[in-house]
Formats: sequence, structure tokens, C-alpha cells
Amino acid sequence: MQRPLALTIGEPAGIGPDITIAAWQRREESQLPPFYLLGNAEFVRQRARSLGFNIAIAEVEPEDAVDAFARALPVVNIGEPPTARPGRPDATSAPLAIMAIRRAVTDVTQGLAAAVVTNPIAKSVLYDAGFDHPGHTEFLAELATRDGDAPLPVMLLWSPTLAVVPVTIHVPLRDAIKQLTSELIVNTSRILVADLITRFGITRPRLAIAGLNPHAGEGGSLGHEDQAIVAPAVTTLRAEGIDARGPLPADTMFHAAARQTYDCAVCMYHDQALIPIKTLAFDEGVNVTLGLPFIRTSPDHGTAFDIAGTGRANPSSLIAALRLAARMAAAQG
Repeated sequence: MQRPLALTIGEPAGIGPDITIAAWQRREESQLPPFYLLGNAEFVRQRARSLGFNIAIAEVEPEDAVDAFARALPVVNIGEPPTARPGRPDATSAPLAIMAIRRAVTDVTQGLAAAVVTNPIAKSVLYDAGFDHPGHTEFLAELATRDGDAPLPVMLLWSPTLAVVPVTIHVPLRDAIKQLTSELIVNTSRILVADLITRFGITRPRLAIAGLNPHAGEGGSLGHEDQAIVAPAVTTLRAEGIDARGPLPADTMFHAAARQTYDCAVCMYHDQALIPIKTLAFDEGVNVTLGLPFIRTSPDHGTAFDIAGTGRANPSSLIAALRLAARMAAAQG
């Protein structure tokens, strides 16, 4: 029996509801796998009406979502309708967003869903409600912790054009440099390779390991971190049979010819990874969390409060996230 994808509502005042409605309306032309939205059906109805759509919405349980998907947008009610208006989050925003993430993980862990797909959240809104994680990635790692054994979450940004992984994620640049170690690069790359094999079907992944400093340190004249931290990590990975090259100058890694030589670029900090992929594939990028006992994907963009409720939000990244989640679930078996 086919299992649906569990899609969270994200920040209710953002574009998550908008792109969910738009994606479902394009379900046939985009060949979308069945999914259900974790949120509130009445809230979604109101948003659809405000966007000028009179769509069918089915209030379901996860096991009914596949049958309902062709005729109606399946919604699993998990809380009261939030009062947040488009672009204007309020005190009702955070509880529903957090509940949806928790429930999605529960559903996939219990076998009711094939994967978790998350709509964008507004971290500033969640922080005001006491949320103490830097982002989705770290919160999902906590939810996946069993018997004190916490997984190392790895953030992969994937597109048909480019795939990148930042070794350090949601931290200030000064802290990213302090956190960077050979061990962290090696462990991140091991998890990346394992998931590229089992969930992406790449038999022998090729990794391009970026240097930290300009020109990968230029032999030590522009910093010693590449020689002292990055190069030893590459040596360890190659000794384990992993096809890894580096440290490579980051400024020459992302042109068209260079991208043909690897399956994923491993970058040392957030912007080193995200700037190139958002430049090359903004509407096609998907945020994937590796290293978890379940599959999780997400659109590679934020809540876009400025266009929420206007009908201008592009659902392409969410469509890509849903399709990739289904592909990964099928590859994993």
C-alpha cells in the first residue's frame, strides 16, 4: 500500500499554505506523489478563498490521504485555526508550526508516512515562543534522538544543477571557523556518502571538498586551516575508499565544467554552500536533512512574508521537495 508524504504547514502567516494549495492544484501536471498537510482545514479553506480558489479540502487521517488526494487536498487537523494573517504572524503561529513538525516525525516513525516534507518556518517567531533550536535541522535531530543517542544532522541542498553540503550550518562565521575540525568534515562526508548511496542511488559518490580560505589558503600564505584541518580530512576520506578531492579553491568550484566532476560539493560554512546553489537553482533547490532515521526535505526558501496571501508565491521548490522525498523513499525501499 502506498504511503503518503507528511507535509507540515510551516509558518501559517507565511507562504507555506499558499504554495501547498498551488502545488496540490498542479498535482497532475507535476506528477506529485500523494501527501497530506498537517495543520488546520478551516485555516486552509480561508487562505484558499482569500487567494481566489474554491478547492476541495478533505479532513482525513494519514491512512485516508492517498485515496483522497486525487479529489481533494487532504488535511490532518492537529490544532485550532491560527488567527495569524498573511505576512502578520501572531501568538498562534508558533504552536501550530511546532506541532506539525512533531506530528510529521511521529507519523513517519510509525510508518503512516513515507517521508517528512516541511514548509518554511519563521525562526524569529518560534524564538519568541521559546523555541531554542537554530532551525529545522537541529530540531529534527532532537526529535530523532533515541536513548540519548543523537544523530549528526547533515544539511544537503540539492538541485539537478548542483548539490552542496555546509559542514557548519546555522552559526555566525566566527563560530563556524572555531567549530571546523577534521573530524567534523570526515563525519559529515561519511553521512553524505552513505545517504547518496542508499537514498539517491549513486553507486560511488564523488565529493569536492572546498577550502576554507581564499584559494584554499594558497599554501599557507592565506591561512593555515586548509593545511591543518581540511587536507587531513580529505586524506582520511580517501583512505576509507571515498572519492574525495580537496581542499579546492571555492571560487573555481561552481562553474559549469567544474560541476561535472563531482556529485556534491562539501563546503566549510553556510554561505559558501548556499550562495552558489541559490544563484544557480533558486526555484529548484531542495533542503534535505541527511543522517536521520527518516527522510526529510523542504523548499529551499523562507516564509516570504512580503508576498504571503498575494498569490505570487512560486510552488516550484515545494514541488521539487515533494518529488525528491518520494524518489528518496522509493530508492530506500
